[in-house]
Amino acid sequence: MPAVSKGDGMRGLAVFISDIRNCKSKEAEIKRINKELANIRSKFKGDKALDGYSKKKYVCKLLFIFLLGHDIDFGHMEAVNLLSSNKYTEKQIGYLFISVLVNSNSELIRLINNAIKNDLSSRNPTFMCLALHCIANVGSREMAEAFASEIPRILVAGDTMDSVKQSAALCLLRLYKTSPDLVLMGEWTSRVVHLLNDQHMGVVTAAISLITCLSQKNPDEFKTCVSLAVSRLSRIVSSASTDLQDYTYYFVPAPWLSCKLLRLLQCYPPPEDGAVKGRLVECLETILNKAQEPPKSKKVQHSNAKNAILFEAISLIIHYDSEPNLLVRACNQLGQFLQHRETNLRYLALESMCTLASSEFSHEAVKTHIETVINALKTERDVSVRQRAADLLYAMCDRSNAKQIVAEMLSYLETADYSIREEMVLKVAILAEKYAVDYSWYVDTILNLIRIAGDYVSEEVWYRVIQIVINRDDVQGYAAKTVFEALQAPACHENMVKVGGYILGEFGNLIAGDPRSSPLVQFNLLHSKFHLCSVPTRALLLSAYIKFINLFPETKATIQEVLRCDSQIRNSDVELQQRAVEYLKLSSIASTDVLATVLEEMPPFPERESSILAKLKKKKGPGAVSVTELEDNKREGGELNGGADRGPDTAAMAASNASTPSPSADLLGIRSAAPVGAAPASAGSLLVDVFSEAGPAAPSAAVNDDGFLRFVCKNNGVLFENQLLQIGIKSEYRQNLGRMYLFYGNKTSVQFASFTTTVNCPGELQSQLNVQTKPVEPLVEGGAQIQQVLNIECLTDFSDAPLLNIKFRYGGALQNLTLKLPVTINKFFQPTEMTSHDFFQRWKQLSQPQQEAQKIFKANHSMDTEVLKAKLLGLGTALLDNVDPNPENYVCAGVIQTKGQQVGCLLRLEPNAQAQVELSSASIYHHFKLNIWFNTVSEPGTALSLHLEVGMS
Repeated sequence: MPAVSKGDGMRGLAVFISDIRNCKSKEAEIKRINKELANIRSKFKGDKALDGYSKKKYVCKLLFIFLLGHDIDFGHMEAVNLLSSNKYTEKQIGYLFISVLVNSNSELIRLINNAIKNDLSSRNPTFMCLALHCIANVGSREMAEAFASEIPRILVAGDTMDSVKQSAALCLLRLYKTSPDLVLMGEWTSRVVHLLNDQHMGVVTAAISLITCLSQKNPDEFKTCVSLAVSRLSRIVSSASTDLQDYTYYFVPAPWLSCKLLRLLQCYPPPEDGAVKGRLVECLETILNKAQEPPKSKKVQHSNAKNAILFEAISLIIHYDSEPNLLVRACNQLGQFLQHRETNLRYLALESMCTLASSEFSHEAVKTHIETVINALKTERDVSVRQRAADLLYAMCDRSNAKQIVAEMLSYLETADYSIREEMVLKVAILAEKYAVDYSWYVDTILNLIRIAGDYVSEEVWYRVIQIVINRDDVQGYAAKTVFEALQAPACHENMVKVGGYILGEFGNLIAGDPRSSPLVQFNLLHSKFHLCSVPTRALLLSAYIKFINLFPETKATIQEVLRCDSQIRNSDVELQQRAVEYLKLSSIASTDVLATVLEEMPPFPERESSILAKLKKKKGPGAVSVTELEDNKREGGELNGGADRGPDTAAMAASNASTPSPSADLLGIRSAAPVGAAPASAGSLLVDVFSEAGPAAPSAAVNDDGFLRFVCKNNGVLFENQLLQIGIKSEYRQNLGRMYLFYGNKTSVQFASFTTTVNCPGELQSQLNVQTKPVEPLVEGGAQIQQVLNIECLTDFSDAPLLNIKFRYGGALQNLTLKLPVTINKFFQPTEMTSHDFFQRWKQLSQPQQEAQKIFKANHSMDTEVLKAKLLGLGTALLDNVDPNPENYVCAGVIQTKGQQVGCLLRLEPNAQAQVELSSASIYHHFKLNIWFNTVSEPGTALSLHLEVGMS
């Protein structure tokens, strides 16, 4: 950078800054600034032309005033004029002012772009760097449009200086992050990759940041960088600190470049070339060996640089997951960090070992550190480190150590930080279920969990223990005895009351032979908790009471007296009142046989995916190890009988519904009885669920696509409607992005509770379409309407449609509805105008068999020209007039916009009044599958031909 002469000191600026600092009050500062602004304004408006030094000084003052927080509304033109100066300091101040103050929508942007172009073509490296820095700092789309094609040329040019190459690489990285669609490498790809071989380490460091970003989006185009990255990494790792003297940081050669190279390699699978793979393994072994060497310096900077490379190398080893020796060595190295005095190292070691625990090669090695991890869980001061220790215990757990780990987690729960208690509860519940070899141990564990952390035990957890007990005959008596003893504690959590009420209501007869747990004692014990519980728990206890009448007829009078009291049959809560009245009537008029039939024991629950695991996934924070990954890689596990999404009150509510028509009548026609003989889960499906909601549940609904086809050629309307719910839709699309508004209307006078919606992209659609949803309100009042916004991004061509699942409770019954969302490939059409010559010239270029598809089908109604035109326009294409020689034909053109490509399509509809109508479409860019639903009208007996041509240029 050129030296600044003494004349560039700008004494006037220094005096102004000094005056501002000496102001005693805010008012004095504002007064001084206003005075200076008036002076600058008068200088700029004066007839006398200002020299470059004066302009620079005044522009600097404006910049300083702006940085103080005051608005600046003039001086922009003077700053732009400084860009044409041949003096470095004046040009520097001009670029600085523009980078900070000029808006990307400014009218001066064209003048600024012209000045930048002049500097980029000047071949003056100092001026070129200033221009590139300005482009990167502003980073607007207008700048990207103007210079995205020019900067790669500067980057790979042979005569470009190293400092300019560095700036060009980082500038191009900035533009790619802001406007990736405008930065098209194309012919520059191989030359940019070969910058990894550049002699200048600064150029390599800047270039690798760019290449890493490009590789993440387009890995196939940049896969040649792997061998070059391995070669460069090998040279750095094998070098001594004196070999790269200018790039050695506290005796560590090029640590930042080494980390970036290792991070780049994590974008790709292990190299297929044996020589390259062997060289890379050698590099990783060298890094692990150097970690064992005594430090060359006691400075913290040395250890930080050394450990940064080590952790990136371990991340690469974990990413490859193919070298058992390296994985075990990495695990042993991380084990040494578990007791390091530096908290950050302990945290990173625990986090990395969580991932190592999921590998079949290193799982046993991780388990050897169990005592150290347990000690960290107990003694660490930092809650984030304790949370990672809990994650690691969860990850390393298997059948051999499950009881030890669960016991330690339960012990820690009593003193655990409140922020992680709920997650710890879920982990203990999952591990206890997954590795239970003794069901009595599982019951004891869950009841102990409720006792220790009852406030953090979600419904999914106590649902699960009920399912296990119901599905296992050999544990029912033990569970009844254990829960009876737990309820005798003076302070008993409400979740324990729920479990106790359900289990004693079903299996209290198994312990009734003991005088200490006689039927009346059981009832009095449960009823002593009644007044302390919430309404849902009281409702469950009332159901348990009616079960007692069936199990123990001698308790009938006592229970009827309870049901008959005013606090029950005249309760302000309608649910409790209804249960009390119906149960009282049922116990009074029903015969013993009828009562036994209505209140028979709950059948075993069929199997489902675990809602406990789903809840744990939601609890994971950013940076935490993926629960899905840990579960998918568990190799051992116990399997318990599964269950369905059914609440504890199913039998009792069945009795209620049998006697009185419920408002939860099956108006949607989507509920059916649960399957009696569900197929057993596979060996890998270790987690099954009881029920995700309390109360009667509805099974998964069949997909409703009645309204789907109506929206192929339109964006607004009613998607679905029945007696309960109306769903309206309004959508708009631009290029490859779309926004959809869904309106849910409650047509009844009864509130919808637990209203949830989920959008799912089945199968391959997950990688083809990105749908982001905003949550909806869980309550929908009668007659009210709520809105949900969906943001849609088309990543590549697709043929399936996303599914919308809606669940809510109406009158206590769970309603379940699944619809196809009308998101089709034609929604991303961009209409394109073209002449007749261009249309048929491109049409004829598409002659390959795989470039076309054709369909002939009969129409059902008379043809209407206006209707046909409306359909074609609604399809998203441009309707071209005077293109086809036959005026009766309809010709359309459009471009399908996806994130990765643009697909041009040509379409022809050829009506034949006597025989057929032909619809043709051609793609001129890329081969893909396109489904078009085209509902048209024509004379009876006539036909339509769908001719779809698809091509690749």
